Amino acid sequence: MIRTGLRCRIPGVVIVAFCFFFAGAGMQHQQPAFAPPPGSVLRKAVLDALREEVFRVHGLEVRFVVEYMSVKDNWAWVHTFPESPDGRQHYEDISALLKYEKDGWTVIETPCTENENPDCCNGSDYFYGMQSRYPEVPFEIFPVQIEDAYR
Repeated sequence: MIRTGLRCRIPGVVIVAFCFFFAGAGMQHQQPAFAPPPGSVLRKAVLDALREEVFRVHGLEVRFVVEYMSVKDNWAWVHTFPESPDGRQHYEDISALLKYEKDGWTVIETPCTENENPDCCNGSDYFYGMQSRYPEVPFEIFPVQIEDAYR
């Protein structure tokens, strides 16, 4: 219901949260990669997109224990340990590359995580290969130890 003649007072916290969400959704190239803090709108949006993908592919409802998350320029890289909502069942870890577009976050790629397979994200050439497939991905969203290995 809309009332006329009333002044709209929006708390500063709501405005800051709103700006943070849209800054994360459409970040400028000058911003460094960062890890959205637990409880933030951006972190929830990224994990919700991954949660939907896990449900679509595996039929599992999960919550995530986040090992690593980094976001920059509408791209995110996450490494998570999924578990059942009650925390009793633990599943294989999941890494994913996500991209923000006008409709929200989308999972672009979920690589395998087998240590023995050189084509998986543990392989030495995986992140370079990913960057050749998606040249606009900022390399600094990937885990620091991987980034340092290629400098």
